[in-house]
Amino acid sequence: MPRNDLDPPTEVTLTLRLAELTAALERLATAPTAAELELKCFTPEEAAAILGKTTNWVVEAIQYGRVPHTYVGKSPRMTAAHIRWVQAQGERVPNRYAKPVAA
Repeated sequence: MPRNDLDPPTEVTLTLRLAELTAALERLATAPTAAELELKCFTPEEAAAILGKTTNWVVEAIQYGRVPHTYVGKSPRMTAAHIRWVQAQGERVPNRYAKPVAA
């Protein structure tokens, strides 16, 4: 049984792969650095995507003061430190008195 992936690539396949590699390199070249991300203020939509929550959850949490945030003008924003705080607050340490799981 011959393997198709051992056949020599066609010109069309090589052109498509070259286009994919070019697009990937362009994305890497325009990606923000760690320092830029640290200084960036994220919109509620961007923060929701990072946190894995809905935009509505982030907006309500900001409105009710449940999460740290800042304002740029009248627009609420979250910094990287604010997002890390939300992630850390969700951490739960196992209870040492909990029943052991039956193995």
